[in-house]
Amino acid sequence: MNIAIVGVGLIGGSVAIRLKETKFCSKIIGVDKSEKNLDKAKQIGFIDEAMTLEEAIKTCKVLILTIPVDAILQVVPQILDQVTDQVVIDMGSTKTNILNKIKDHSNRGRYIAAHPMAGTEYSGPEAAVAGLFKGKMMVYVEAFRTDEDAFEITDAITDQLEMRTCFMNADEHDVHTAYVSHISHLTSFALALTVLEKEKSQGRIFELAGSGFESTVRLAKSSPDMWTPIFKQNRENVLEVLEEHIKQLQSLHDSIASEDYDKLHKLIKRSNKIKRIIK
Repeated sequence: MNIAIVGVGLIGGSVAIRLKETKFCSKIIGVDKSEKNLDKAKQIGFIDEAMTLEEAIKTCKVLILTIPVDAILQVVPQILDQVTDQVVIDMGSTKTNILNKIKDHSNRGRYIAAHPMAGTEYSGPEAAVAGLFKGKMMVYVEAFRTDEDAFEITDAITDQLEMRTCFMNADEHDVHTAYVSHISHLTSFALALTVLEKEKSQGRIFELAGSGFESTVRLAKSSPDMWTPIFKQNRENVLEVLEEHIKQLQSLHDSIASEDYDKLHKLIKRSNKIKRIIK
C-alpha cells in the first residue's frame, strides 16, 4: 500500500516518520507546492519520492491531507472527483465548511475528517518529529458518513500513531477547537505583539523572560500561512471565544485599575479550577 502525504510539513512529516518506523506501508509519496520542501523531505528521508497530486491519486491507496484548511477546502472536491477506492484523510483543524462543501459528493464515503490534536509552534519538513502523536487525541468528525473499509484503514493509521480517539459532529468539533486550541494561538500572537510593541529593548526581553513567558508566547512562532485560514474558516466560533476572552481580560484590568484586589484574588482563585481538568 502506497500512502501520499499532501503537505510535507510538521503534521504530514511526523505522520510519515511514524509510518516509516512501523513499516505500515510500501512507499510514502510526498506532494507539496514547494519543491524546496519536497527536496528537504527526501533528504530527511520520510518520503520515498515526490509526485504531483494527480500522479499521487493514481498511485496511492491513501491520501493524507495536511495542508492549510483553505487549501483543503479547494482540493477535496477535485480529489473526490478522481478517486475510486482510495481513502482521503483530511487532518485539518476546522471541519464544518469542508464537510458542507462535499456533503452531496458521490464519493463522500471515501473521505474521512480526522483532526490530530497535536503539534508544535514550528513548521516545515524540518519540524517533523517522531512520536509527536503518541498519547494524543485523534478526533473523527462525522465518521458515520465514511465507508467502513475507509474508516478501518484510517483507524489503523491512528493506531500506528499511538493515538486515542473520540467522535464529534462538525459544529461540536469547531466550537471546542476554538476554545482549547485556536484561542491559545490568538492569545500568544497578542502577547507577542504587545511585548514587541512596548518592550523596546529586545535584549532585556531575552535576559528577563522566564519559562512562564516562553511557554505562553511560544505559539506566536506558529506559521501565519497555516493559522490565518484556520481563523477564517472558524470565524464565528473564534469571534465568540475572543469576545469572552476580552471580557475576562477587562475584568482583570478593571480590578487592578480600581485597586479592587479582593475581586482580583477571587478571579485568580476561580481560574485555578482549571487544575481539576489539566494536571
